Amino acid sequence: MKQTDTQNPEYFHKVVDCQYACPAHTPVPEYIRLIAAERYTDAYMVNWESNVFPGVLGRTCDRPCEPACRRGRVEEEPVAICRLKRVAADNKEDISDRLPKIPSKKNGKRIALIGAGPASLTVARGLAPLGYSIDIYDNQFAGGGMMRSQIPSFRLPAEVLDEEVNYILDMGINATFDTYVDSLKSILDKDYDAVFVGTGAPKGRGLNLPGLEDASEHVHLGIDWLASVAFEHRDSVDKKVLVLGGGNTAMDCCRTSKRLGGEDVRVVVRSPFEDMKASPWEKEDAMHEGIPIYNNHVPKEFVIKDGKFLGMHFEKVEAVYDEAGKRSLVPTDEPLVFMEADTVLMAIGQDNAFPWVERDLGIEFGKWDMPVVDPVTFQSTNPKVFFGGDAAFGPENVITAVAHGHQAAISIDLFCQGKDVTQRPAPGVTLSSQKMGVHEWSYDNSVESDQRHVVPLAPLEVALSDRKVEAELGFDRPTGFKEAERCLNCDVQTVFDAPRCIECDACVDICPTDCITFTDNGEETDLRARLTGPAGNLAQDLYVSADLPTARVMVKDEDVCLHCGLCAERCPTSAWDMQKFLYNVMKAGQ
Repeated sequence: MKQTDTQNPEYFHKVVDCQYACPAHTPVPEYIRLIAAERYTDAYMVNWESNVFPGVLGRTCDRPCEPACRRGRVEEEPVAICRLKRVAADNKEDISDRLPKIPSKKNGKRIALIGAGPASLTVARGLAPLGYSIDIYDNQFAGGGMMRSQIPSFRLPAEVLDEEVNYILDMGINATFDTYVDSLKSILDKDYDAVFVGTGAPKGRGLNLPGLEDASEHVHLGIDWLASVAFEHRDSVDKKVLVLGGGNTAMDCCRTSKRLGGEDVRVVVRSPFEDMKASPWEKEDAMHEGIPIYNNHVPKEFVIKDGKFLGMHFEKVEAVYDEAGKRSLVPTDEPLVFMEADTVLMAIGQDNAFPWVERDLGIEFGKWDMPVVDPVTFQSTNPKVFFGGDAAFGPENVITAVAHGHQAAISIDLFCQGKDVTQRPAPGVTLSSQKMGVHEWSYDNSVESDQRHVVPLAPLEVALSDRKVEAELGFDRPTGFKEAERCLNCDVQTVFDAPRCIECDACVDICPTDCITFTDNGEETDLRARLTGPAGNLAQDLYVSADLPTARVMVKDEDVCLHCGLCAERCPTSAWDMQKFLYNVMKAGQ
């Protein structure tokens, strides 16, 4: 194998598994160390630079970072990265003096943002400090998009959302709310220099089953129903509620129904429990609140008798998987299952809807009537129009929308300067030694068994009594510190300097995971099999040194390294060093 190019910023980035898995590439270990040091405001700002909505995401993020967490290779549960984000948000001081300064003199360029959700707000956060004049148009009464209309208050209090949305709107943004844009051409005719579309995926999917027409007064699309609750057009629900679907929207619908007076609230889903799209913790929360989940039930019809809606019939199925892992739902031939219902909420998916985008504006549409959007620049086939968030590639989540917004802001800035939008700025990278002495480091490098701490919940009778009572209480400071200490500091890298090595094997002897091997070089497949501990995870790289005097090479399996620093402490020649790697995705204007 060739010598590893550790100068490539993406090499060590990939080793920081949590940051690499985050769509916005938030420097996770950096802010967790700041929380452990009780520097909550600093930790919040590290988050804010990357994910823009730390208080929101500390409560609602889909947590792609956590399955990647290296702690999960030591214990069953990863670090509670998401909830630590909330610790920083809940305990920060006033940050107004840390926010970007907005120039009083504008740069002469005008940008329109359609939709005031996370993607658009991130674009505004990137461009406003550069002197752009920004107009936001949204059909809701306030900013936030789906964060306001589809995430219930018991998960995301309005005051948390308002605070973080207003950090951006207070940057001199001209926001026009309660206004539905019904024509993109009308926006382009206002001679904006660029337009960003961040309208989300606002169309809920329904099921056209027998009996729907007669039952229509009792059947609602989940996202529309949640919005009606959020905007206080609805404050109650009938006693018997069926929620169709197995995603997070279904979990929000059933838990909201329970708080609005639903007594018999059930979730019914076609798939097996383990195949449900809802996050595991969302399913746990629903079941904790006494909501049963009926799996492998396919809805067949709405039952009407003498003009009265009674409930639904479901067909029982079982999941059968072929050799390629493709699933088929096969009927069990049991009698149809009848479930009583007064109300049915359909939460089976969301689609984009672009009836307001005229088809003669140079914007090409492709599969599923989605705009053709460059996945790097977020530019459409009309160079002046950019898309992001769910409007670009379909339903995802808040942190993905933020990542889109950052990249779209860079593109819009380049475009308005007449530059090539494909020439992206390189990430900011630093690599600095953490050595404070022969056996001392500037970070806590002890690796101990430590189980994940449980986030406390409000008492069930309190939580279910009011939809605005936050169900999760969050970590207090002492528990936040303990959870932060579980982080293995994966961004502090083991950096090897081959010319200093005397091949004494001291590092091999002391390594607790047997991840270091001195051996003859070879092809990757052969080399992986010859290591002290065979390296079977092909998704993780091997760190291969330059040739040593014996013609051998040092090979380290990045998959199982715990970044404990014992190799560097033991090394008699300082061939090993622990160096903090800080990777920041470039933002607009940087």
